[in-house]
Amino acid sequence: MDDVLIVGAGHGGAQAAIALRQGGFGGRITLVGDEPELPYERPPLSKDYLAGDKPFERLLIRPPSFWAERDIGFRLGAPVVRVDAAARMVETAEGARLDYAHLIWATGGAPRRLTCPGAEAVHYIRSRADVDRLRTAIEGARRVAVVGGGYIGLEAAAVLAKRGHAVSVIEAQPRLLARVAGAALSDFFAAEHRAHGVELLLGAGVREVTRDGGRVTGVALADGRVVSADVVIAGIGIIPSVAPLLDAGAEGGNGVRVDAFCRTNLAGVFAIGDGAAHANDFAGGAVIRLESVQNANDMASTAAKAILGAPVPYRAVPWFWSNQYDLKLQTVGLSAGHDAAITRGDPGARSFSVVYLREGAVIALDCVNAVKDYVAGRALVAARARIDPALLADPGVALKGLAA
Repeated sequence: MDDVLIVGAGHGGAQAAIALRQGGFGGRITLVGDEPELPYERPPLSKDYLAGDKPFERLLIRPPSFWAERDIGFRLGAPVVRVDAAARMVETAEGARLDYAHLIWATGGAPRRLTCPGAEAVHYIRSRADVDRLRTAIEGARRVAVVGGGYIGLEAAAVLAKRGHAVSVIEAQPRLLARVAGAALSDFFAAEHRAHGVELLLGAGVREVTRDGGRVTGVALADGRVVSADVVIAGIGIIPSVAPLLDAGAEGGNGVRVDAFCRTNLAGVFAIGDGAAHANDFAGGAVIRLESVQNANDMASTAAKAILGAPVPYRAVPWFWSNQYDLKLQTVGLSAGHDAAITRGDPGARSFSVVYLREGAVIALDCVNAVKDYVAGRALVAARARIDPALLADPGVALKGLAA
């Protein structure tokens, strides 16, 4: 029996195991992963790894020796398909039954897939294997269509445009990054991508991925237009991989509901990361899922502390980042529901920030090549600071001083 069985060998699962050992936990720990790889970083998949600038070995969260030295075990290439919470047991696809005292569910999610005709030819970016297949497909390809104008789609578009491919981005919403950012940031990134030769088709639905025999030829849009393409990539979100927990009686739907200590309603079962639906202070107390490395790691530490008998409620400031071309976007807080957005600096200079307010309080910042604003902005978001908008808009006034 495992004292702690961790299902999911990604960022959250790895950090949970690390935090337990750092906290002095001496029991048996095993991570179960559906991929054959040791835990690795996913953000570089759509950036450095897709570009071929970083070998897979440099994506590993820790070298193999790290896990062996800390007596952390693995069962890889073994998806968990059933949970029996009463018996404290899980079953893998290969039929293995694994018993546990504590279970941490850290499976993340699977790519949301296109459902139109021809969708079986579409590539996704979620795993090493996904990107290895994509890298093979784009060799010799001239035109690439990217469905989805969120972080993943835009990062892939930037990499491929720099490689010399003709890239079209197809987005159903009327602007890029519509779910995660305000209009000023959307407009800035739209201009940047167009300046690099990327075609943007906004407010465009996909009707079909067209093919000639087995060869992809393009994407037919709902309005009748056809976008020529040799390769089609979709980045349209994820579906949380929580079905076995829900089938076992866990509360939830779009994710598994957890309390402030990442506990589900099932005895001894925790859920962390992309699939954990939780009441978030920085979303006004709304129950949300956060798809980020930050959330996975901080929730992992929260669950570990609870198992160690020193529980601390989860209240981490959300943060995210995206690299596109020579632009580094750093986001702190959650801008959803903002009622004011203040642009700080000149987007034309390619270094600026957008400060989001709700009822006069700072709730989030998007910082483009503006590291100092991002660092100081964390304190403003954590404190829900109320600052004179004229001061926030003045790039000559350091946010660090306002935070103090």
